[in-house]
Amino acid sequence: MYKSPPAAPPPRAPRTTRATSSDETTPRAPTASRLLKEQGILTEAENHFAQFGFEGASLENIAAAIGISRHNLLYYFPSKEALYQRVLDDVLTQWLAGMEDLSHSDDPQQALRRYIRAKLQYSRTRPQGAKVFTKEVIAGAPRYGNAIIERVAPLLKTEVRTFERWAREGRIAKVNFTHLMFIIWSVTQAYAEQEAQFALLLGKPALTERDYEKAEELIVRMVLSALAPENPL
Repeated sequence: MYKSPPAAPPPRAPRTTRATSSDETTPRAPTASRLLKEQGILTEAENHFAQFGFEGASLENIAAAIGISRHNLLYYFPSKEALYQRVLDDVLTQWLAGMEDLSHSDDPQQALRRYIRAKLQYSRTRPQGAKVFTKEVIAGAPRYGNAIIERVAPLLKTEVRTFERWAREGRIAKVNFTHLMFIIWSVTQAYAEQEAQFALLLGKPALTERDYEKAEELIVRMVLSALAPENPL
């Protein structure tokens, strides 16, 4: 006897993929409390790296200085290397901001005055950051050399081109502008690296705002004298 085939199962409803909201794909911005905690860690780390260098500084001591555990610190920065890199990144970002401003001016004298003032102000207000950077460079930049090449070299070339344009226009004398920048960096940064020695020789506990003003006046005068064109416009 003939049997009819079994009825086909009802068609399955098509699977739907839940739309992913933009909130789920876009990384959330860090909270204000996290940023505050990170800044506290970075400030203390800058002090420790300035005093002890990368090798001598320890996460345990940095954490203890701000009243948290080493484990808690690692929640914000996964390693000492990462923390050190971030400190140097912040230092370099602030430093490079002044270099970028230099090439946006058509007045060499005013641009150089502002730049030298900014570099001295940096040495005065953030000496520990300058010391961290100097220690790294003196050691041969083993952990930060690539960042210096990638971030500083292009801006230095831009500044040199700006100086060369000013020289072609007869606004300044032509000198070796790369070494001019090296000299400005060195003399302004010395007020962070050797502030204690300068203060001792001046017979005071620390350099004053007036001391930095005097340094600025002299450095600007020296630089502008070196760049004075023979036949000014």
